Amino acid sequence: MARVRPFATLRYEKRGAIGVVTLDRPEKLNAYNVAMRDDLYEVLGAADQDPDVRALVLRGRGRAFSTGGDVSEFGTAPSPLIARMVRWRRDVWGRLLSLRGATIAAVHGFAVGGGMEMALLCDFCLAADGARFALPETGLGMIPGVGGTQTLPRRVGVARALDLVLTGRWLDARGALDAGIVLRVVPRRRLEPAALALAHRMTGLEPSLVAATRRSVRAAHDLTLAEGIGLERRLAAAIHPLERRLAAALEARR
Repeated sequence: MARVRPFATLRYEKRGAIGVVTLDRPEKLNAYNVAMRDDLYEVLGAADQDPDVRALVLRGRGRAFSTGGDVSEFGTAPSPLIARMVRWRRDVWGRLLSLRGATIAAVHGFAVGGGMEMALLCDFCLAADGARFALPETGLGMIPGVGGTQTLPRRVGVARALDLVLTGRWLDARGALDAGIVLRVVPRRRLEPAALALAHRMTGLEPSLVAATRRSVRAAHDLTLAEGIGLERRLAAAIHPLERRLAAALEARR
């Protein structure tokens, strides 16, 4: 693949089969603005089209992972809601969710609003022991706009998701771990090595197996048990010749 161009709001590097995206507005605590929207949209597309990249790590530079939407843009639009809609106009989050490779959020400092929701869109979230999470949008008269009303209940259940969204209360790293938002909590100095180690494990798997497994597991919330088992069987059969023969035998017995 051709070299990915430098970006104004983020950094991108390849470490073998791992793509590393670093949000790079540390002076703004990596708040998400229109420029970052465009940069993320482009870099995620480039990483997804690169056959060498089998896993992606998303992290932030400076004191925070991301504090969500850049409130300084709110004054440039008729309302905060319209300012946020402008930032979300390109489907960055759909692109992040649909990447071929496994995705890992490495969270330190604040993961607030859209920043927390970015982490929820990733397959795995690792957190430094000082990380803090919150969805404060309802306090601003909005609902979460980066899929949080859908991803959060899938992680923590409906009641806990409503609590976090409607109260905007904070969770520390251990609280996020207990809730099921975070897979693992590590010391800050170990966050990057831990995220890269997990990504490396993902790169050792056959890409089609990773893609099929992610699709099957994610569908569990949207299908009946019987439908989900049927999808699992079809995906398995599409990957392995032995599974294809087994599936054909099962169909023949019906």
